[in-house]
Amino acid sequence: MTSNNALGVGIVGLSAHSGWAAAAHVPALRAIEGYELRALSASTPESAQAAGSKYGVPLVFSDPADLAQHPDVDLVVVTVKVPYHDELVRPALEAGKMVLCEWPLAADLTRASSLTDLAGDLRTAVGLQARSAPPLRYLRDLIADGYIGDVLSTTLIGTGGAWGATYETDSKYLIDAANGATLLSIPFGHTIDAVTMVLGDIVDLSARTATRRPTVHHAATGEPATMTSPDQIAVTFTLASGAVGAVHMRGGRTRATNFHWEINGTEGDIVVKAPHGALWMTPVTLHGARSDSSLTELPVPASYEHVLPGRSDSPAYNVGHAYRELRQDIATGSSSVPSFADAVRLHRLLEPISSSHRP
Repeated sequence: MTSNNALGVGIVGLSAHSGWAAAAHVPALRAIEGYELRALSASTPESAQAAGSKYGVPLVFSDPADLAQHPDVDLVVVTVKVPYHDELVRPALEAGKMVLCEWPLAADLTRASSLTDLAGDLRTAVGLQARSAPPLRYLRDLIADGYIGDVLSTTLIGTGGAWGATYETDSKYLIDAANGATLLSIPFGHTIDAVTMVLGDIVDLSARTATRRPTVHHAATGEPATMTSPDQIAVTFTLASGAVGAVHMRGGRTRATNFHWEINGTEGDIVVKAPHGALWMTPVTLHGARSDSSLTELPVPASYEHVLPGRSDSPAYNVGHAYRELRQDIATGSSSVPSFADAVRLHRLLEPISSSHRP
């Protein structure tokens, strides 16, 4: 940490052209005190220089190991595609730096566990930013405070647009299960993590997954490609409280319901609505009813919104709240932001679901 108490951040995978780092991480960091974006790395010296010029970042690298070893970098943020997480997180950990890596932590449980072991006592964080979303933190508190009484059950359906009938050139890697960036690991992983954050741990589950569209086509050219990622995931489970739940995640978008989450209790019900299944990066609204009343919207109190107020439609919104919580964790020793160890627990939860796959 530098003398002015700001954490120096280095982003691995920041491009001058597009990408999640540019859309979410850069504006999030700029919206919060206590961070300085000081370094970036990209795939080539030319692309690194272009990104540095665009975002005003003074230190640019084409080798992420050089970024990690620079004394002005306190926190390394890894935002590249999932297959490269393992090889790009390791240099940062070996340099003794704090690391924030986007979810999934790695392409599989074995590699995620290895990174967690390597991290040891270093401060780590994983990008499960739905946990930091103001509406979902408010929802967790409503449930804990007994708004609906004892939770009886929960039911959720959602969609993942990238795993439908067509694919884009930049997202083709998502349809290959070997890359670890699947409907199961990304939309389902983010979603089930949010469910357990709100309602508690899952103690047992049963799952069925399938690939109903084994051949998909390029959205512009029509070129066929093989999809090995599941495009249908159906899971039933029991929570530690005894409540039962069901989640169905579907590939592509539907003309019917793209996201709907109900939580039913002895005293009332809550419905969570979103425009699509990417719960971790989309505006969310809560609707509740108790006794004989009808569902009405439950506005999120202003006390839950600390970053980019009124900008819940921005990719930076939930990421910004996660960065704020991480800064507090680092300052106080708390652990509100999920760590690599939390990521391993989620990877482990997904394992039996993955093994249920039927082509």
